[in-house]
Amino acid sequence: MGDSTITEASLKAALTERLNAVHVEVTDMSGGCGQSFTSLIVSPQFAGQTSLKRHRAVNAALKDEIASIHAWSAKCQTPEEWERDKAKNNGEDRPPLDGTVGGHVQGVDA
Repeated sequence: MGDSTITEASLKAALTERLNAVHVEVTDMSGGCGQSFTSLIVSPQFAGQTSLKRHRAVNAALKDEIASIHAWSAKCQTPEEWERDKAKNNGEDRPPLDGTVGGHVQGVDA
């Protein structure tokens, strides 16, 4: 990746393009410094794949970006899985924020 600045928008664009994702949510959990991200990626490309294969596909698609940041997590779903989970969660669709305080990694000043 030529630009060394990793942002929510740049990751979202890369995932959408490289994985033919129909929905992508990316959250910077580092308070804006661009070092810790979590995501929800919805792609028909994930159909029939195990969780491990899905994550490997995401990591391969973001190889350069992931090498430049401290922490990365992804929730990978097919469109059908996403719709099912969204219905169970009253329409809420956002990346998992487990281990955060208010969506930010605790102890990070940015």
